[in-house]
Amino acid sequence: MTRRVLVVDDDAAILEVLEMRLTAMGFDVMATRDAQTALGATEDARFDLALLDLRMEPMDGIRLMESLHERQPRLPVLIMTAHGTIETAVDAVQRGAFDYLTKPFVRDELRAKIGRALATRRWARDRERLLAVGQTLASSGVMDRVLDAVAQATVETTEAERCVVFQLQQGRLLPMASAGSPPPSWPALETAARAAMDKGVPTTFPGIETGAIVAAPLLVQRGPAGALVIETPSRVEPTEDDLELLALFSSQAAVAIRNTHELERLRSGALAALGRMATQVAHELKNPLAGLRLYARHLEQRLTKTGDGDGAALAQKISGTVDHLAAVVSEITAFGRPPELHRAPVALHALLDECVSFAQARITTEGIEIFRIYDPTAPPQAMLDARELRKAFLNLILNGLESLAPGGRLTVTTAWAADTKALTVTIEDTGGGMPDETLSRIFDLFFTTKPQGTGLGMAIARSVIDLHGGELSVHSVVGQGTRVVARLTIEPVPRRAEGTAT
Repeated sequence: MTRRVLVVDDDAAILEVLEMRLTAMGFDVMATRDAQTALGATEDARFDLALLDLRMEPMDGIRLMESLHERQPRLPVLIMTAHGTIETAVDAVQRGAFDYLTKPFVRDELRAKIGRALATRRWARDRERLLAVGQTLASSGVMDRVLDAVAQATVETTEAERCVVFQLQQGRLLPMASAGSPPPSWPALETAARAAMDKGVPTTFPGIETGAIVAAPLLVQRGPAGALVIETPSRVEPTEDDLELLALFSSQAAVAIRNTHELERLRSGALAALGRMATQVAHELKNPLAGLRLYARHLEQRLTKTGDGDGAALAQKISGTVDHLAAVVSEITAFGRPPELHRAPVALHALLDECVSFAQARITTEGIEIFRIYDPTAPPQAMLDARELRKAFLNLILNGLESLAPGGRLTVTTAWAADTKALTVTIEDTGGGMPDETLSRIFDLFFTTKPQGTGLGMAIARSVIDLHGGELSVHSVVGQGTRVVARLTIEPVPRRAEGTAT
């Protein structure tokens, strides 16, 4: 992108010459004789470089540099000085200036020092951003967290208006992360993303309300898995440096997606093994557990009749433990044998209301607020498996409610996209959130943070959403809460065929 240079000198002739030279070198130049005007300009725009005259009144170049650094700490500054004040210029360098230029200017010296200043700034900035994304990738391993970091770093590094990371899922491009301002046209970004995926290299396209759209494909072993797309400000053309940066950040995003694919492959193998084991588990444990439950309850009744309260309480504990083991076996069996969907017309909003009511009845925490914000444009009914979805959403809503302290809030939201026939259900709580380590294992088999949990609830929920051709994702921040997003591609029931909700 075109780099912006701020020039401040109280000599009008020098200011004019510098503005002409820098413009000819391809820079976007802001030239002024007034220090306060220069400071005001930094409130509305960011600069890549500043050239400041050392001797100015009432604010000299060093004081102006220090004020600029309060606003833009990494802004490289070249101090302009006459030969007789070089010692003062050296002092300016010691106080934060990148270098100094002597008047009258030598063309090659001007170009060389500006080039070094910009290269040093870019190296430090890009190294910092790439390091931040790399640390997120190494420490988190959560794809959504990594893609968010990539989008944010891309905007900060390229100084684009916005960045969107698209992922290809079942032939559709879905926005998985974004940073900057909302895009004026989603179709334009998707078109650019698909074109870059087809070409396999970063590609530039003309923008609609912006300077340009640049898209870089996310390349994994299977081929393009999505694209990283930015939009530049008006009248700004991307440079080769920007394309290189975009390729670097897209490779980071591709690593996150590739890791997720690998985990999915490993998880599929685990599911297959669990499926083979499930029948044997059911055969070996279900019948004995049913017998133990019967014996424990019979023993409890006999001890109660004889007046042995302590013995009856112990028998009751045995019965409760057997019930818990039976529930674990049932969940393992259900997870090892994913059910076939039995689709029928379902009023999803009514199903969500039912799940909220069931989950609320199990919670003893007082003072919890529950909000339901349903999209009125969503189809009244759709072809879904109510039994399986009820199981998934009940688990997700119950998890959110269990994380809340008194005064906490749970919000269930739906959003309908008619063009893609996608209904998004969002369940968001204001609980304690989860650290990255927990978040990265949330779908692992038998992983749980609950004393009485089986570690299968989230895996079953995702399995149900997957069977419906959807996607389940979880976003969480410690101390702020958790947001679970279920995207379902649904087939609305025509109104003439609508009946009673299942």
